[in-house]
Formats: sequence, structure tokens, C-alpha cells
Amino acid sequence: MELTADNRLRKLIVVGDRLLIRPKKQPDKTDSGLYLPPGVQEKEKVQTGFVLKVGPGYPIPMPTDEDEPWKESDERIKYVPLQAQEGDLAIFLQKGAVEVVYQGEKLFIVPQSSVLMLEREQDL
Repeated sequence: MELTADNRLRKLIVVGDRLLIRPKKQPDKTDSGLYLPPGVQEKEKVQTGFVLKVGPGYPIPMPTDEDEPWKESDERIKYVPLQAQEGDLAIFLQKGAVEVVYQGEKLFIVPQSSVLMLEREQDL
């Protein structure tokens, strides 16, 4: 299979309540016209980026109904889904994020608890 921009993230699996986020390009100058070095922009407490992949959510504990031997055991794990969806613009706390470099691109792995707000293109 040929590796393209569309399918290169297909093999990645995000675990639990985490999101894979591509940081949004930050403006390199302030409203008053001062240019900011890259180190200042990356140290901001709040960052924005686009959600690329979403984990399955929070796992729900399995019930312990072992008193009925005739019941089939359903071994499937169930999850409470996350609010974020692929394509959302996420505003998140930099402190809770983990920066990774995947194939030369800087990405963030962010737990849902560090996400402050989501912007979605479609109406709610």
C-alpha cells in the first residue's frame, strides 16, 4: 500500500480518552505588529489545533454476574464516547498535552480533560 497524506495516520490507534491533535499555525506577530519568536508561541498556556484521531472513550467496568452459569459471557468492552470528533478545532491546555513528532510532523496527544472548548463546523 502506498503511503499518502490521507492514509498515513490510518495505522495510528489513539488509546482511551485521548485525542491526536495537529497544532494550528500560530500568528508570528502580535496585533500591534511585533514579531514573536517561535519559542514564545510554543510556551503559551493555551493552544489550538485540529483533532485528527479520537480514542474510544472511558471504559465502563464489566458487571460481575457470575451467579448464572447458563448466561453467556459478553467479553466486549463498552466505552463512554468522547465529545470531540475528528475535524473539530480544539482549544486545550498545553500543560496536559504530550508533544510527539510523527513522520516529521509535530502533533499533540491530549487527554479530554485538558480540552477547554471545541469548535465544530456543523450546527449542534
